[in-house]
Formats: sequence, structure tokens, C-alpha cells
Amino acid sequence: MGQPGLNRRQLLAAAGGLTVAGSFGFAALGTGADALAAGSQTRVRYWNLFSGGDGANMIAMLDAFRQDNPGIDVKDSTLQWGNPFYTKLAMAAAGNRAPDLGVMHLGRVTGFSPGRLLDPWDVELLGKYGVREEDFNPQLWKRAVLDGKLYALPLDIHVQLCFYRRDVLKKAGLLGADGRMVPVTSADEWFDVLKEAKKATQKGLQTIGLWLNDQNFQWWFFVAFYTQLGGTWFDDANTEVTFDTDKATQVLEFLRRHITDGYANPGFGGAAGAEQFINGSPFVWEGNWSVPVFDGAKLDYGATPLPPVFGKQATHAESHSFVLPHQSDRGGATNEAAHRLAAYVVRHARQWAAGGHIPAYTPTLSTAAYKELQPQSEYVSAMDHQATEPKVWFAGSTGILAQGVGPIVAASTMGSVKPETAARRMKGALTQLLAMKNPMDGRTAAEGGAAA
Repeated sequence: MGQPGLNRRQLLAAAGGLTVAGSFGFAALGTGADALAAGSQTRVRYWNLFSGGDGANMIAMLDAFRQDNPGIDVKDSTLQWGNPFYTKLAMAAAGNRAPDLGVMHLGRVTGFSPGRLLDPWDVELLGKYGVREEDFNPQLWKRAVLDGKLYALPLDIHVQLCFYRRDVLKKAGLLGADGRMVPVTSADEWFDVLKEAKKATQKGLQTIGLWLNDQNFQWWFFVAFYTQLGGTWFDDANTEVTFDTDKATQVLEFLRRHITDGYANPGFGGAAGAEQFINGSPFVWEGNWSVPVFDGAKLDYGATPLPPVFGKQATHAESHSFVLPHQSDRGGATNEAAHRLAAYVVRHARQWAAGGHIPAYTPTLSTAAYKELQPQSEYVSAMDHQATEPKVWFAGSTGILAQGVGPIVAASTMGSVKPETAARRMKGALTQLLAMKNPMDGRTAAEGGAAA
């Protein structure tokens, strides 16, 4: 852990821009010098990026922990989502002002210089508080391990879903006896479903919302369907691009067809897809975080993983995970309390599931309480067929990979670039990224040591 600190300019550039960090001050988040809460012996400073419904659910879970563990004072701070959060976390870890516990998207962990900006978890200590490797999906746990050490403790997976209106699909004859959407196993079947659904759709509404001009959503959809085709990104050593432009073209043509066949309307933009779904549109592809929105609208709806149109189940997935930002003196009662807090939240994630996320702690998924959740229990199978970004430093939620390749996918979907041309551009972008050095530590993906 005693490696030299990183260059401030490298940190800022890597996390999202020089202008971002200057607007933040560490003092507002506390340094641990203020008084402990009454009756507490230990404080855990915890930074997260949860707002809205997720924020409310996290607060409820923290309050439950405080009630059950009165000797631990949890000082939680919610920071701005996205690159501003990662900028602040990186600078705090490099400057030895890091919180005791933090949250990161799992895809970002590889690029966060584990061992320099992140400390590994003590798996024996986690086991003491009831969290063990066997309690997690093997693929998810493996993604959290780098250089043989656990650097992230998964809280959930959040996935892209196919939301559907039961009232419209029933009218179209597209509901099974179980009240769920008829199964789809090919692209032709999917477009047959859209054709029938369109006939039952109220005039003025599109058949499906796809966030057509959003680089992140289009990238996430691409990752899902490219994975369904068995597409790969790089070789095991991360020295060669193995991206298959033929398979990529298939995916891009599939996404584009939703517009050319008249099922998705570019004029409705992004968020309008969810609005139209509320107003009666039969389908929308959205993240599972939309569950509270659609519940609040009191819709009769269901949600399933993205359809396996290329024959293999795979839907895009990311994960919120707990991390230990680097502290030169990490250890003792505070470090143990951080392990205890993270393990508690992971094990009591029924509240978290209300926000639509799939709890990473698999014993939760088999409980009667979880099975009663709708539509969460309908798409829980996504845990077993996660389509994730490659395990390289430039990947992860809204990271450099999405920023570089996502706009190409969106341009193809919208029709400004031909799919085959877009596929070649994507491979070119991947080639450039593979040769780049991570500003956090000056190493390429091949030098990053991301072996599980």
C-alpha cells in the first residue's frame, strides 16, 4: 500500500476533467475530527452517489444499521453522480483524506488503480459478519477480484430491461397464460411481436422507446446483443483487439431496424420513451431503476431481460459495489466497522430491491419476501446471464469506453452512419483505447494485471 501518490493532474484528467474538481472542497465532507454521536465508540465515514429513490432506500438501510449497531457512528455523504464523484474519490485517496467506505460501479474498479487508490477487502473479516464468496454469483464475484485480491464487494446488479404493458399486449394477443409476455427467441420473432403490438397501440404513440440518441443506453444495448452473439473484445492478455465487425454489424442493423420498420420514433428522443410507456406505449427498454417510476404511475406492467434475439440469453448489467478507498493507516476498529457496515447492507438488501436493483447477495433472492416483489422476481434471472463490459481500465459506467464508442452506436441507430461503417469505427476506437495508458497509474490494459 505504500506506493507513491499520483500526480494531481493525472487524477483529474482520468476522472473526468480539470474543471470538475476545483468546484469541490473536502472540508464539507468532514475529516473525522468532529464529535462522535452520543453512545458511539467508532465512526465510519461513508461516501456514496445515491440520490432520488436509491438515496431514500440507502438512508433507510443506514438507519437500520445505526439502530442495530449503536456503537458505530455512520457519517454518510452523498456526492454528485458520475465523474465528479470519481474525481473527488480519487483525489481523496491520493491525498490520504479518503473516507473509510465508498461506493463505485464495479466496471470502474479496474481503472481505479487497485492497490494505490483502493485497498483490498479482508475476506475473513467479511466472513465474520456473514458475507462469503459462496453467497454471490460466481461471475459477479470474479469481476470484483484483481491480482488475486477482492477490491469490491457487490451490492447489486442493475440491468437493462424490456418493460411491457400488459393491457396493450393482452389486446394484441401477446400475453401467455401466466400473464407474461410471450417468449422471443429470434430477431424475426421480436419484430413479429412489435408488428402485432403496433396494431394494438393507441394512435400517436410509438411501439417501443429505445433512447435512440443516447450514447450510454445505445452502448448498453449493443453490449447485450453483441454478447448474445458470443462477441469478444480483446484477447486474454489485452494485447490484441478481437472485436468481430461482422457480429457488430448484425447488432447495429438490428438496432437500426426499429426505426426503419416504424416501431421507434427518433423525434421522441430519450426520456419521452418512458413517458410514452406511461401513456400507453406497449414497450420501453429502460434500466431497472425505472421500476419505482412505473409503480408510482400504477401501471399494469411487467419487465423481462432484453429479448434473446440472437439465441443466447444476455442482458447488460453493471453493479454498485462497496470499496475501501486507500488509507495509509487503514486498520483497527474503524476498518472493522467499515467491513461490518458494508456486510450489513449487502445482507439486508431487501429494501434496496424496492428500487428495482437485483441484490448481489444471493440468499436474498430465494426469500419469500423477494419472490413477492413484482416485476423484480420476473427478471431476477438476469443475474445468471450478465453482459458486461470488458475488464479493462477504460471500461465501466459512463467511462471512457462508453464515451468513445457509444456515440458511434447511436449514430448508426439514428441512420447517420451505415452499420458496417460504424462497426469498423468501433474497432478502430477499441484499438486506440487498448494502446492508451491509464492516467491513474501510467499502465496500458495489458500491463494492468486484472487477472482474477
